[in-house]
Amino acid sequence: MTLSNPVRLAVIGAGSRGTGYARRAVAQGAAITAVVEPDSARRDAFLAEFAGQRIECFATWEDIAARDERVADAVVVSTPDRLHAEPAIGLARAGYHLLLEKPIAPTEEESARIVEAAESVGVMLAVCHVMRYSSYSRTLKRLLDDGVIGRLVSVEHLEPIGWWHFAHSYVRGNWAREAESGPMLLTKSSHDIDWLSYIIGLPAERVSSFGSLLHFRPESKPVGATDRCLDCPLQNTCAYSATRIYRGFLGDETFERWPLAVLTTDVSAEGVDRALREGPYGRCVFDGQNDVVDHQVVNIEYQGGVTASFTVTAFTELDFRKTRLFGTDGSIEGDGRTLVVHDFVRDEKYDVVPESRGNASAADGHGGADDALVEAFLEAVRTGDSTGLLSGPQESLATHRIVWLAEEARTRGSVITIGQAPVPVHPVAHLAVP
Repeated sequence: MTLSNPVRLAVIGAGSRGTGYARRAVAQGAAITAVVEPDSARRDAFLAEFAGQRIECFATWEDIAARDERVADAVVVSTPDRLHAEPAIGLARAGYHLLLEKPIAPTEEESARIVEAAESVGVMLAVCHVMRYSSYSRTLKRLLDDGVIGRLVSVEHLEPIGWWHFAHSYVRGNWAREAESGPMLLTKSSHDIDWLSYIIGLPAERVSSFGSLLHFRPESKPVGATDRCLDCPLQNTCAYSATRIYRGFLGDETFERWPLAVLTTDVSAEGVDRALREGPYGRCVFDGQNDVVDHQVVNIEYQGGVTASFTVTAFTELDFRKTRLFGTDGSIEGDGRTLVVHDFVRDEKYDVVPESRGNASAADGHGGADDALVEAFLEAVRTGDSTGLLSGPQESLATHRIVWLAEEARTRGSVITIGQAPVPVHPVAHLAVP
């Protein structure tokens, strides 16, 4: 396949994530040549933002796949999770490299089909496990591989979703119901289960999990609360008040791109209030529109007895992940910005501060990780060399499988042995680490 210069991208699904990846790709010299977006308002907003690009609009991904001449070198698949499989499979078979938003798909069967399709025709498939690509993660991986704390023994990892973020995405938003998207561990925390496999570098052997929907239930609804926040007498005192949350983001360019642009393409006071009046984001969080867990713990045993505990919870501020790693000769505590190393031999602590930017939210590109992922993908497409991609299709499928088995363990109340070939440990690319 002869590639163009610059790399050409088609975007399948021009919502928040698809637009974000397109924005970063254009900033790095790529060209957006095609878009599929059935929502006319979002399509128009996408075309307006990239008015300098020569973008052809298609009604469906099938129309792109049917073209005799390819309209792009690669596609960004950022449709709703349950709609990943068919465009990813069809466009892979049409010869397009894939940048696929996580999760791969809601089910193992669909995910395996996507991986098989990409591998059968030799196109690259990069799942958007962006956490691997941050300077922070690469620095931590290097410290462990260099034996700075001796042999790794155990890991504690926390994902603080943020109270308002959970209410936005997992109560009022697209990932509120498992049947329409997937379990929260897959739709939100497949990042983290994948990241643990990357950092630890060993195959997982056993998994257990506990968690439930504890708070966002009708029986938790305060006395006097109404169905919509705009009408609610408690709107100024409720932590989950849509009026307080969303109006508070007006005037902030980062948060106007997300989450406000998810509510409406009219990101103004009037537009936001209209969305809260008419759409799902203005509903009371205690009305029972959701069924995914709001807190969960996953315990994983890796080859050789190394253990990890992972906690994900709604009841925090939105912040970077927090991780504590314990080794035979030292420990590391990380907050997403700074790594504090404790050297047991000298009984000394010192800080390692990787380069970082912005905050932990998707709106800010996960602290620079989104930019690094897009850069690695564009370089892989341009050169045909995938070694700069930090996980391959089979590895992404294997770490997704840990998630599905953890969910099975949670619902069955059991410890599950992971009966699979060892999780492939992808060689770490030689990337510059500040």
